[in-house]
Amino acid sequence: MLNDLLARNVAWSKQRYDEEPDYFTRLAALQAPEFFWIGCSDSRVPANVVAGLDPGEVFVHRNVANIVHSSDMNLLSALEFAVDALHVREIIVCGHYGCGGVKAATEDLPHGLADHWLEPIRRLARSYAVDLGREPDLEAQRDRLAELNVVEGVRRVCETPILQRAWRRGADVRVHGLIYGLKDGRLRDLDCSIGPGHFQAAQSTQEAVQ
Repeated sequence: MLNDLLARNVAWSKQRYDEEPDYFTRLAALQAPEFFWIGCSDSRVPANVVAGLDPGEVFVHRNVANIVHSSDMNLLSALEFAVDALHVREIIVCGHYGCGGVKAATEDLPHGLADHWLEPIRRLARSYAVDLGREPDLEAQRDRLAELNVVEGVRRVCETPILQRAWRRGADVRVHGLIYGLKDGRLRDLDCSIGPGHFQAAQSTQEAVQ
């Protein structure tokens, strides 16, 4: 299987070169992505493919169920590098319907270390139990929970000292929440975007209270 993978790589690189002779030279010269993508590790949701972007156009962090943990140093270091070094201005938290991590979080079964990782999703399920109960079936409940997990991820990214510092120095960074449909290949905007304007408004309110 490894030999097959390497053969596919040779075929792919040749095809890319034939179609665009300067493709690899351009990628090797500079990394200047427009987007930082926080997505799920699911192999069916590769960021640049579903967004129709070249690899050099998106800087990617992926984990099980696209969870934003405030103690995840891997995610935080990638976020800091994206904002401070690459000067990315569009951050996307992207979940997907039919997410295996969301499914595992709603099952009464042991999943090893994943159970610790998925705890934020279980907390969301408890917090929104009434809303989720209005969904017609278990699949719809899990898909709605996947959406809520994205919205929560956007909020958590915005609360990081990394984003707070960036906004304080005037950086025009925006955070968006998207959900991907495995059944139709479409990305949907969850209308939960947050930018520096929200931060400035919150800061003004806090100063007024003080």
